[in-house]
Amino acid sequence: ANAIHYLDRKRKGPFIAINSAAVPSELVESELFGYEKGAFTGASSAKPGKLECAAGGTLFLDEIGTLPLHAQAKLLRVLQDKTIERLGGNSPVKVDIRIIAATNINLEEAVRDGGFRQDLYYRLKVVPIELPPLRERKEDIPLLVEDFLEANCEKCGKRVIGLSVAAMRRLVEYRWPGNVRELENLIERLVVEAGDFSEINEEDLPFDVLFPGADAMFSV
Repeated sequence: ANAIHYLDRKRKGPFIAINSAAVPSELVESELFGYEKGAFTGASSAKPGKLECAAGGTLFLDEIGTLPLHAQAKLLRVLQDKTIERLGGNSPVKVDIRIIAATNINLEEAVRDGGFRQDLYYRLKVVPIELPPLRERKEDIPLLVEDFLEANCEKCGKRVIGLSVAAMRRLVEYRWPGNVRELENLIERLVVEAGDFSEINEEDLPFDVLFPGADAMFSV
């Protein structure tokens, strides 16, 4: 989502991300669309929502499949009419905005089960991009490791030489059930535990990476 935004003409506008799953369902509408003063108890002043703040740029909606149905209906109107309306307001506001949505669930199944609006699904599915799990694109692992290593060294104030050939081979062989987030968290852990100017070796990797499935092997 970052790459799409910053490589396009909209890069001059804001890039705003929101994780739909992390926002309580009763707060989703006010978070996305904003509210006017007095719209509800505690609304002492007006506040623009994420959609309004992202005008002229990109709004990234992560975990779109968790968005409540009532918010889905309002989002559909934004996509169709390019207008938003704050809670408690009656004046539609035109917005020029790109929306990128991501999900880790099968939205077609969610539509069949009644958990996701069919009209919104097809309205969002303009340019679908399927990102395979990390285990199916293992050639990306060394590049991701290099990037995460550099970022975490800077954050921790450390200078780690890199990974040994054996350690990298183990990472490539691992199936990564947690995908990129799992890899990112592992590299952060390895950097925290590593000494300054050291190399991360095979024996520095955690047990579950070195011996995946070992728990099942030893269970009774």
